[in-house]
Amino acid sequence: MGAPVATAAALANTRTGRRIGILLLLFLTLLIGMLVTPLVAIPFAVAGDQVTSDVRTGPIPAANGEWGYPQAGGYFKGRGYGVNPSNRCSYCTEMHHGYDMAQGCGSTIYAAGPGIAIVAGSYQNYGNAVVIDHGHGLVSIYGHMQWGSLLVQQGQGVTAGTPLGKEGTTGRSYGCHLHFEMRQDGVPFDPQPFLAARGLPLQ
Repeated sequence: MGAPVATAAALANTRTGRRIGILLLLFLTLLIGMLVTPLVAIPFAVAGDQVTSDVRTGPIPAANGEWGYPQAGGYFKGRGYGVNPSNRCSYCTEMHHGYDMAQGCGSTIYAAGPGIAIVAGSYQNYGNAVVIDHGHGLVSIYGHMQWGSLLVQQGQGVTAGTPLGKEGTTGRSYGCHLHFEMRQDGVPFDPQPFLAARGLPLQ
């Protein structure tokens, strides 16, 4: 046995020797990790960018020209526009000025058309809501969204498909849904024929 090997063996049998050995082993492991990690991480970094992009984009609501649906994909229709008695809600009026649609609590609500957000927050009986001014006296209202979920601010410009917030049950609401309402010069009207005329029929 050579002198260096004998010295290393003798050192390994001491407490100090074992500590030095452990430190050397940790140093080598760290060094190898620093050299190998970038090579392993590159494919995941590339895939991670793609996943982030997909999550950021999310489902896109169907649109036709400047107008689109306020929700992406299928939905459950609640109360429609007009005289619509509700036995589930003691404070609901028979005349319903909007169109209720539901995908489930937390679903994303989108702007139906281009305009400026003139309300983004608490609004009358609509709870947490966004009101968009589309110009020429036309506005759309997106009511009952979750508190703290709004993605736009008052004065912000939007287009069809701009995420506004998350479906909730704030204000005078009896369950998670979107109350989608349209008004011309302050007068509510049925949004179904309006969107249908733009190739976007509501169910």
